[in-house]
This record gives sequence, structure tokens and C-alpha cells, in this order.
Amino acid sequence: MADTPLDNLVIRIHPADDVVIARHQLVGGTVLASEGVTVSGLVPPGHKLAVRAIAAGQPVRRYNQIIGTAKVAIAPGQHVHTHNLEFSSFAREHEAGRGATPTAYVDAPATFMGYVRADGRVATRNYIGVLTSVNCSATVARAIADHFRRDIHPEALAAFPNVDGVVALTHGGGCATASDGEPLQVLRRTLGGYARHPNFASILVVGLGCETNQISGLMEQESLSTGTQFHTFNIQETGGTRKTVAHGIELVQWMLEEANRAQRQPVSASHITVGLQCGGSDGYSGISANPALGAAVDRLVRHGGTAILSETPEVYGGEHLLTRRAVSPAVADKLLARIRWWEQHCERMEAQMDNNPSAGNKAGGLTTILEKSLGAIAKSGTTNLVDVYEYAQPVTAKGLVFMDTPGYDPVSATGQVAGGANLICFTTGRGSAYGCAPSPSLKLSTNTALWVKQEDDIDINCGEVIDGSASIDQMGERIFQLMLRTASGDKSKSEVHGYGQNEFVPWQLGATM
Repeated sequence: MADTPLDNLVIRIHPADDVVIARHQLVGGTVLASEGVTVSGLVPPGHKLAVRAIAAGQPVRRYNQIIGTAKVAIAPGQHVHTHNLEFSSFAREHEAGRGATPTAYVDAPATFMGYVRADGRVATRNYIGVLTSVNCSATVARAIADHFRRDIHPEALAAFPNVDGVVALTHGGGCATASDGEPLQVLRRTLGGYARHPNFASILVVGLGCETNQISGLMEQESLSTGTQFHTFNIQETGGTRKTVAHGIELVQWMLEEANRAQRQPVSASHITVGLQCGGSDGYSGISANPALGAAVDRLVRHGGTAILSETPEVYGGEHLLTRRAVSPAVADKLLARIRWWEQHCERMEAQMDNNPSAGNKAGGLTTILEKSLGAIAKSGTTNLVDVYEYAQPVTAKGLVFMDTPGYDPVSATGQVAGGANLICFTTGRGSAYGCAPSPSLKLSTNTALWVKQEDDIDINCGEVIDGSASIDQMGERIFQLMLRTASGDKSKSEVHGYGQNEFVPWQLGATM
């Protein structure tokens, strides 16, 4: 997306658009000199108003793309939202690869200070992780990790300054499911991705003992093996809660010595894999934070790094913009196959793909899933789509990739981290307090009002694009530099607040029996 032309009162994204976006609350009678229209009634900030007459049943365009159909005739200057605009299905030309272009890689990639593991993997953080095979062992896992919490027991890690912490990542599944079905396979794939994640120096896996998700089955599917940095045990065999917690604490204390030997060293930015998220979106998301993040992604890709776009239900209706950037028809077909899966999934579940945006999204100015998706895709920048992955699959390609996930942010980001993301960038217009472990999460506000209100949780204010004090490209450079500093060890706001353990939410597929 090019830098957005700004008016004092409204933002026009494309000359062919039927609507413009209010920069502030507009009242009836206000004259928009740049558009030659007079505002009719109240238009909240971030919301749309028509700049030409739109007949009932006529498509309405924003980003020069269809975002829905007029329910009734809309006059110039009128507020355009849920009362007069609705979702509409229409044919899209997917044109696989039509817009794919060679990537202009930089000659000398940027660097950051990362941890290089013995096998060559590169980490942005240095944690010890406690995973669980089943919900029944969650309390024990948390008790082990809580013994090393700096806010409760500051002395526990005082001798280990190079260790970021001990975190327990627990979940609500692991039993009452088919022993040979996709739900269990996906859970194991997710746990396996975390067990192999370079941001973990060492891993414990704690089970109950009788669960469907047997630790032995997890290890077999994910080709995991025990060793000095990977230990497994269960409550039933260890002798109950107290003994199991004590055993886990003893193992962690032993692991800390080795983990603390890790030292940061300069490494190429090509080792950064960033998961792209947006939550609590608003009418500014597709104008400021998302395209600014897209500009940062373009830089990361040119430096050899990887970005993971996800949230399939939130690219629905805009997938043709991604297939046009696919490096091959096969990659485009993989994305369209995931779209079809979601359409069939919603039909089975008696849901609808257009049940999005959420109430908060709508209050912020988004009206249809088409509009939301077009803004969400802006996070991906402009480079080629090089591959498509299913949930929590290991991401091995370099460049922009897509991972099929739900739109629910904790579930989506969990899949991205399982796939190898060692950094998360999360845009928000309504506000978010999300954090992630073991990968740091940066939050980007779409508007300055949110930044002022929730600065405790926001790492960078992209509202400067709306205010006219920064361009998308300038903001993209600032985000890219913040990525490098964060990957080097600077703490994100969510890390300072201690977020991360509760946000581990694997995708639960299928029936719970």
C-alpha cells in the first residue's frame, strides 16, 4: 500500500473508493472540501462515509476492493456501516502468480544478538519450558514453574542471569478424544513444535499417566527423544503430586546451570521468524498499523527472514490478493484448499464465514469480513507468498508464508510459535493485553488515542500515520528496528507485565467425548 493521502478530516485510500474514513468524529453539516460532499449526521472516528451516491444492491468499494453491498440507497455524506452495508458473496479472480515478482535481497543483512544452539538453531529468548501431555497434569506443571517465578521467589533465578525464566504451558486437552484422529495429531504437532523451539534451552513434559495423549505417542509422532535437555515423567509413576513437583523442581535446578551458559552473539536477521497477528481491529487497522507492519515485513524478507501470515477466517474474501503473489499455482491451490476447508467446516458447525467482525471491530468502524480481511492482509506487505502450512507445521521456507489457523489470536499465535516463530507482531485498534511465551510479542496501536490510553501495553504507536506525522514507510523502518532490538533481548511491554503462560492455547479440533 502506498502512503495514504491525508485530509484534515478524512482519509481516502484509493481514487476509485466509494467511501472515505473519518479521522475524527464528524457532525452533520461538516463540509469535506477534498471530496465535495457535506456530512449527513454523526460519523464516529474510524468509520466510513459515502462520497458518491450508491444505489441499493450496488457493490461498495474500499481499498479499490468490494467490501459489501448497499442494503439501501446511500446518499453522499451518509455514514456507511452495518445499517446500510452487508456482506455479499461475489466471484474473485485468483490469478495465481500474476503479481509475483523477484525479491530484491539486501547485500548485507542486518544483525541481532541471538542465542545459537548447539545444532545451529537461533533463539531470541532463553527459557526452560514445562509442557503437559494433558490438562490433568497442569497444576503440577504450574507448581514446578512457580517455584522459579522472579516475582514470587526472586532468589530462585538470581544466579542465572542469562535465563529468561521457567514457564509452564498448559492446555485443556489431551484426553477424551480419538487415539488415532486429527485432533490428537494436531495437539501433538503443537506440543512437538514447542518442545523443539530454539527459545527453550530445556524442556520437561509432565503427564498424568493414563491419558489418551500418552507421552510415548507424542514422542513417536514428533520424533522426540529424551536427553540432558529433554525429560519426561508422569504423576502416577512418580508417586503423586508432591513427589512429582519435587522431581520437576530438582530437574529444573539442574537444567539451569547449562541454560545459563548461553551467550548472545551477532547473527543475521535471516534467523528471525515473525508471526503476524491483529486483534481488536478498527477502521484504521488497514490504513496505519497493518500496512506499516507490512512495510517492516518487506524489509525482513529482503534481509532473508520469514513472516507468517495466519488467521484464515480473517483473510476470507481477500485471498485473491494473496494467490496473485503466490510463487506457483501449487502454492495458490494450497491456500484455496484451506479456504474451502473453512467453508465446509463452518457449514458442518452451522456457522458462517461472515460472522466476523466482532462487536468491538464494528464499534471501531469495520462492517463486513470482506473489509476486515482486506485490512488484515496488509500486514503481509508486498513480497511473494512462498508456501502454505497447516496449523503448527514446522515452517522451513524463507520469505512470506501462510499458516492456516483460526482467527482467535491466542490459538493462532500458538500455532505460529509451534511452527517456529521466535517473535510476534500484533496490531490492535481497540486495545490488547496479549503476550506470548517463549516468543516475545510486540503490540502496535493503529491510532494515537489508543496509545495514550493503553501505553502500558503498546510497544509502538502507528497512529502517527493517521495523524500525518509519519509515513507508512517510515513507520515500517521503525518497526523493523524494534524487531531487531527485541530479538536482541529488549523486553516487550507484555514481557514486563509477565504475560505468556496463559496465552498458550492449542487449537482443539473435533469432539470431546
